[in-house]
Amino acid sequence: MAGRISDDDIALVRERSPIADIVGEHIQLRNAGGGNLKGLCPFHDEKSPSFNVTPARGYWYCFGCGEGGDVITFVRRLEHLSFAEAVEQLANRAGIQLRYEQGGYVPGREQGERSRLIEAHRAAAEFYASRLTAPEATAGRRFLSERGFERADAERFGVGYAPAEWEALTRHLMARGFTAAELVKGGLAKEGRRGPIDRFRGRLIWPIRDITGDVIGFGARKLNDAEDGPKYLNTPESPLYKKSEVLYGVDLAKREISRRSQAVIVEGYTDVMACHLSGVPTAVATCGTAFGAEHIKVLRRLLLDQSGSHGEVIFTFDGDAAGQKAALRAFADEQKFVTQTFVAVQPDGLDPCDLRTGRGEAAVRELIASREPLFAFAIRSVISRYDVTTNEGRLSALDAAAPIVAGIKDRALRQLYAVDLDRWLGFNNERFVMDRIAEISVSADRQQRPQRPAGPRKVADLTDPGVRTEAEVLKLAVQRPALLGPGFDAIGAEAFTLPEHAALHRLITGAGGAAAAGPGGREWVDRLLAGAPDDLRGTVTRFAVEELRVGVEIEERYASAMLAALELISVSREIERLKSRMERTNPVEEQQEYNRLFGELVAMEQQRRVLRERAAGS
Repeated sequence: MAGRISDDDIALVRERSPIADIVGEHIQLRNAGGGNLKGLCPFHDEKSPSFNVTPARGYWYCFGCGEGGDVITFVRRLEHLSFAEAVEQLANRAGIQLRYEQGGYVPGREQGERSRLIEAHRAAAEFYASRLTAPEATAGRRFLSERGFERADAERFGVGYAPAEWEALTRHLMARGFTAAELVKGGLAKEGRRGPIDRFRGRLIWPIRDITGDVIGFGARKLNDAEDGPKYLNTPESPLYKKSEVLYGVDLAKREISRRSQAVIVEGYTDVMACHLSGVPTAVATCGTAFGAEHIKVLRRLLLDQSGSHGEVIFTFDGDAAGQKAALRAFADEQKFVTQTFVAVQPDGLDPCDLRTGRGEAAVRELIASREPLFAFAIRSVISRYDVTTNEGRLSALDAAAPIVAGIKDRALRQLYAVDLDRWLGFNNERFVMDRIAEISVSADRQQRPQRPAGPRKVADLTDPGVRTEAEVLKLAVQRPALLGPGFDAIGAEAFTLPEHAALHRLITGAGGAAAAGPGGREWVDRLLAGAPDDLRGTVTRFAVEELRVGVEIEERYASAMLAALELISVSREIERLKSRMERTNPVEEQQEYNRLFGELVAMEQQRRVLRERAAGS
């Protein structure tokens, strides 16, 4: 039975896993002011960044989907891990030796499945790399050399060789304590007649890493074309390897993608190597599948792809029919990017690897520099199928290209490409071309109208001034409790109109109140989260992360004013209640009750004047 990780070790993992560093490995973060960082949320699609990280308190929160938590929660949510697996992954990253309770620590026995599989893949990558220098790997070394790659290049990308034996890797890994079941589950081996056998044999091997640099799978190239089996063979789907989400080279390219706001999509492992070695370090490739929606999500987070951004995604395709077909597939997904999207095609059909080998590294850089907008390439590709020297051919080409132009969501861009289409086809009649496209455009617009699926969980509407004041006071109570002190604790939960706000007030006072919280910080937030029910934890995290609407230099005055504003709302509400009761009270027949209410009203009005002056201090 797996042991429980000690609480001290969990606390140490949090301490040595800076949340900005961990999150920053997956998305581009930019300064949002007030000590906060902001990026595109990895958990839902969004056009503008609403994912906030507060390094000082160690928490993150997305104001778009309402998800939030600490560094462990982030890793769990992103990698679909259990709590223990997330802690183990972070511990491995930080070099922390975890201790397990309920029987003590037994190396390897109580680790989570993911950690075990990651270790097995790391060991496999080392094994394959070590065998590339063996005599039997001559064909593999020759393959690399013929494509202009030296030994240092192979080492940089971790290229290795799988021996042409049935159980070479399996024996090696089982001798290191991994089980047959683990090797099969991770895709390193498969079941044979007499037990597990190696999945890859007699092939050149590329380790495939996730964005953090962990090896999660392998790509294998056949060296003897006469042998059975596909030219390229990839790791099958496993708990680690999801081909629809994997981009080869993203671990090496991620920083340059963010820095340059550019991503180059190529078609193979050697193309990625050639691009990086030629001065295009933003190149990545899909692994055994077409470029799709999940790949787009990965790149958008790295590019901080949002309205007003000036980044670019460049697809490289062969100039043949298959390359054009791939470009048109890419066109279908193009508008999921906000960033500009381009195509770079070598007219003679050479891919980046062949281009580097034949014409040098400068030719690879020139290929990328010669990019053209994907819309233009897609339209031209369709037109090229027709004989535009005849009226019949031009009209057929127009009808074939019209759906592409009609599918452009940006109306202004659609019109510009309609003008280009008219020019490319030689009609010299823009109105005729636009009318023809318009017929299809109307249909396209109907299809593009968004449905109303169940979207991300909504957070509280803060447009109401009263609710906004409540939120600011609670934010201060979570982030800067010492600024509010006993004044916050004295306010009853009934002062808050939103149920979640009232519940958070009760949670804070139940944890000792703002007066006993000291300066706040990470420990105070942790104490609140520890006592919060599940449906309130997100609210606590949101208020721990959301930026205060004031500078540090006037926080104390702001806190006093916000507290007064909240009390002012509560008192004004009570004044209206008293006035309503007085209207229903007969001053002659119920003189005593009427006078009592009048006295309360006078006192309340005086209190409201004082609170207005304090609230105006903000």
